[in-house]
Amino acid sequence: MQIDISAHSMHIACMATKTISLKLEAYERLKRARRHPAESFSEVVMRANWDEEPVTAGDYLRLVRERGPSYSTEELERLAAFKESDLPPADKWQTD
Repeated sequence: MQIDISAHSMHIACMATKTISLKLEAYERLKRARRHPAESFSEVVMRANWDEEPVTAGDYLRLVRERGPSYSTEELERLAAFKESDLPPADKWQTD
């Protein structure tokens, strides 16, 4: 009787996981941020730079008071004009 013994090396990575829901737009951004197709979403998220502390409205107001407005009056007027002329996109589901 002959016994065939073969040794196999197997590496099993035990990693805790968490299922999350994303908007489709967020998923697409995450997908585009991969450096290569095999890069996991976890790796993409771990590469992200996250601010330690969020900027509050008070912080922004203090910054504006110290440095002045971020936009010139002319730039603000142009933005307002663009906003007023902005129309919703055509309804692609409506048939004429």
